[in-house]
Amino acid sequence: MALTTACQLAPAWEGDDSLPPLPPPLCRDPRRYPSLQSPRTSASRRVKPTRRGRNPHDWAAAAHPAGWIIGRMNPLLGRLQAYPFERLRQLLADITPNAGFSPISLGMGEPRHATPELIKTALVAKLDGLAVYPATAGEPALRQACADWLRRRYQVDLNPLTQVLPVNGSREALFALTQTVVNPQQPGAVVLCPNPMYQIYEGAALLAGAEPVFIAADPARGFAVDWGTVAPAVWERTQLVFVCSPGNPTGAVMSLAEWQQLFELSDRYGFVIASDECYSEIYFRETAPLGGLEAAQQLGRSDFKRLMALTSLSKRSNVPGLRSGFVAGDAEIIKAFLLYRTYHGSAMSPLVQAASIAAWNDEAHVVENRALYRAKFEQVTPLLARVMQVDLPDAGFYLWAQVPPQVCQGSDTGFARALLAQYNVAVLPGRFLGRETDGHNPGAGRVRMALVADPAQCLQAAQRIVQLIEENTPVHV
Repeated sequence: MALTTACQLAPAWEGDDSLPPLPPPLCRDPRRYPSLQSPRTSASRRVKPTRRGRNPHDWAAAAHPAGWIIGRMNPLLGRLQAYPFERLRQLLADITPNAGFSPISLGMGEPRHATPELIKTALVAKLDGLAVYPATAGEPALRQACADWLRRRYQVDLNPLTQVLPVNGSREALFALTQTVVNPQQPGAVVLCPNPMYQIYEGAALLAGAEPVFIAADPARGFAVDWGTVAPAVWERTQLVFVCSPGNPTGAVMSLAEWQQLFELSDRYGFVIASDECYSEIYFRETAPLGGLEAAQQLGRSDFKRLMALTSLSKRSNVPGLRSGFVAGDAEIIKAFLLYRTYHGSAMSPLVQAASIAAWNDEAHVVENRALYRAKFEQVTPLLARVMQVDLPDAGFYLWAQVPPQVCQGSDTGFARALLAQYNVAVLPGRFLGRETDGHNPGAGRVRMALVADPAQCLQAAQRIVQLIEENTPVHV
């Protein structure tokens, strides 16, 4: 496929948000949609048609991939956007990759390094745990292992029984914590999210009945979020603030000064801070990234009031299928969160708990894992920096690169299509991770590259990207 063809975007992809969020079902007057026809139901249970013969749920059938049944369920489901990888699938649906190149995916942030043997051994040794129901609070030994790790990593002391709670991965916990914290009975509840972001933040806010408000990461400030841009009227309605440090997709780490500003705002307005720190153990400098609990302690906030840190073994220990992490912080929030989880059915399997204890108690495999990532970034980053604007991140395993203007007119979606068509390399368009605010999507014009494949594949992918860009860069004599 020619570059111009691959870069060309169908009309649906021209806008900054290619798949816009849907309004709640039934919020549109069905009489404005005469082309919609009622889906057939069983003869014993038919929906009574409206005065003009149309079912008021019909618009959801045509507008939402889950079909007309959405209109009969929680109306907030209709506000969820398609996940980034579903949007990517739609974007690339008509592309036939160049079969002359082996496929390489830098799109999904799924760790692919080998799972340490000590974790697998611990899991298998606990097979008798299949015969018992686990407690939602987790085994005391696991909570102690998590607290011990926090002490070694951040020099903070937490009570493992009241300030630490195991969770089935940080993704599940981010969502569930939001349902615990947000009070939808307070009109105009707001959840602040970084922009671009991990999409769970937005979905969790919407399904909690809150309004997500997006605060752009500023490239001029090292992709730091400028909390000073949030109006006081918004802060007054804010119940929860998501931070991601190290950031996805930017890799930026919050400084102590940024934490101090956010803590002061939390004191003034009373919101909870959820600090997503699942990338904290993959970093490229001698100093490990500052964590939220660590920052709080350094600033004299050892009660960790209104602060919840969330972390996971998925990236740290290469066990994304284990679904294991923990939350730590404010004891009062932990208590409420445990109550919620007791009803939610979120107990961790004894097998997973045993494997998690082994993982949290061992640091050697983490050092080895970090070295593997460092080697890949040392090879790939300088190579790509020759042809596009991209920097070594503070931490994480993503490169957040600017698409050169001469390639597909700087379009991130066009670049993704062209790269797959010509060189069989998949990357994630940045706009799929961002949301348009004030007419601008801060992810537009960038692509996220996850360096999770083996070193040889990552290097090959970088070389192909360089070739694509150089082929479309005019030579000035």
